[in-house]
Order: sequence, then structure tokens, then C-alpha cells
Amino acid sequence: MPPEDKKKDEKKTVATHRKARQFYEILETFEAGLQLFGPEVKSLRQGRASLDGCFGRADGDALWLENFYVPPYSFATNVAPLDPRRRRKLLLHSAEIAKIQNKLSTKGLTLIPLEVYFRRGWAKVALGLARGKTGADRRDDLKAKAVRRDAEKSFKGSYRG
Repeated sequence: MPPEDKKKDEKKTVATHRKARQFYEILETFEAGLQLFGPEVKSLRQGRASLDGCFGRADGDALWLENFYVPPYSFATNVAPLDPRRRRKLLLHSAEIAKIQNKLSTKGLTLIPLEVYFRRGWAKVALGLARGKTGADRRDDLKAKAVRRDAEKSFKGSYRG
């Protein structure tokens, strides 16, 4: 692949859902496009968005991203202002939509956005099919993280090159 094509294929992250992996166990991930209007794309390109409190919902034959905050683009003057938290349609193949809807019908599973980014100029969202963690699961994760951190510290301290 020529270097120009590699540069085009890079992804530019706009927003990440930092607490998603803390509160949810991610079972499967998907990549979807976002249906946006011009000023929303401009606002995203400035890196202004928030995934806090955002989730995916199946409605009819489509998947929607609810509560995704994209602030209004300050330089858009000739366009009516849009609701920053309006629901946005997720663009996927119909087979993928059917697969996700089938899995969402299982009790306890939800669709959580993990990050929003640009790939080849198109706004994309990484979605995770997730199950909520209980308090005990989160404590176990914190213990494992502390053990891993202590092991790395002791390993770094034992080397006397």
C-alpha cells in the first residue's frame, strides 16, 4: 500500500467513552457510520463531542444512537440550530442490524458506544455489545490492575543493567 493510502486509512479519534470498560463487560464490537448534518461534522472535526450517558437503541429496522452530545458549530450562520443531544441514525448493513437486534433481545445486554472517530473522512462510531458489571466484578478488576502494576514495578526495580 502506498504511503498516501496508509495516511488516508488512519483514524482520528474525536471522543472516547472512558468509563465504558469500567462499568461494562464488552462482549463484541462493531463499527458503524453516523448520519450527521454538515455543522455537526464540522463540530466533530474540531474534536468537540461527548459520549457520556450515550447508548444505542433498536427501533424498527434501524439502530439509533441516543444522547450523543455534539455541540453546535459556532460558525454555522445560515442553518437552523440542531438539538445537540438529538438521536442519530447508525449506518450498518441490514445483516449486521439484524444480528445486533437479535442479541439485544437477550436480557441484560446493551449497545454502548466506545469511541467516535474519522476514517477516510467518514465519521464512524465503535459500538460494543455489553453486559453491565456488578460491584464485585469492578472490585476484582481493580485488584487485578493493582497486582499487575505491582508486578511491573518490581520487575523494573530488579533490573540493574
